Amino acid sequence: MAISEDQSVGQSAFGFIPVFLGTLLIATISMSVAIPLGIMGAVYLTMYAKNSTRDVLKPILEILAGIPTVVYGYFAVTTIGPFLKNLFDLFSIKIASESALNAGFVMGIMIIPFILSLTDDALKAVPQSLKDGALAMGSTKSEMIKKVVLPAATPSIVGAIILGVSRAIGETMIVTMAAGLVANLTFNPLDSVTTATAQIVTLLVGDQEFDSPKTLAAFALALTLFVLTFIFNIVALSVIKSYKKKYS
Repeated sequence: MAISEDQSVGQSAFGFIPVFLGTLLIATISMSVAIPLGIMGAVYLTMYAKNSTRDVLKPILEILAGIPTVVYGYFAVTTIGPFLKNLFDLFSIKIASESALNAGFVMGIMIIPFILSLTDDALKAVPQSLKDGALAMGSTKSEMIKKVVLPAATPSIVGAIILGVSRAIGETMIVTMAAGLVANLTFNPLDSVTTATAQIVTLLVGDQEFDSPKTLAAFALALTLFVLTFIFNIVALSVIKSYKKKYS
């Protein structure tokens, strides 16, 4: 796409900054929804819920992970999008019909089961001796969870968050349906944006020659996305190793 008015179709320029800013914005919104709800849900199921309640809730939550993303996209377009527009209209705030907030919120709901299930398994794997020792020292159940159980399970929780972030970065259908395909250079979650994966799909639609500008731009986006994701995983794995050494 041309990034200035004086460029013609044959001299179009391709820039990745608006695309990756949109990716970062939507991923941030989705993880701000999925991480707290997923971890708190796992804590409730592991430490507070009765066995009968757990046996009912956990399978239901895990079923959400198997719903096709196009269903989530349809839900965002028909339900969440109009709801957010009516909500912001009450405060005279303008929001695009296809916004980053809409896509990020629904994507966060989709990612919750991944983080919740893996965090639940991590909390259950914490040795009972650590929990009993904290309670024996006079800690309340809440203090035991915050100061013993969660820190001990942090490496696995970070792994769950990495999976969630990777899922958010790689999502295409929800972004295409709920956030649009416009590469806007903005940090406003109320605007329409696009992501790297959605833009790659858009550029590769149709019969393209291998050396065409659109095809080369799609490969450049994919390579940049791979490098950034690789760096993110290296940083996250270093955090996991540091916690494993502390609690080994």
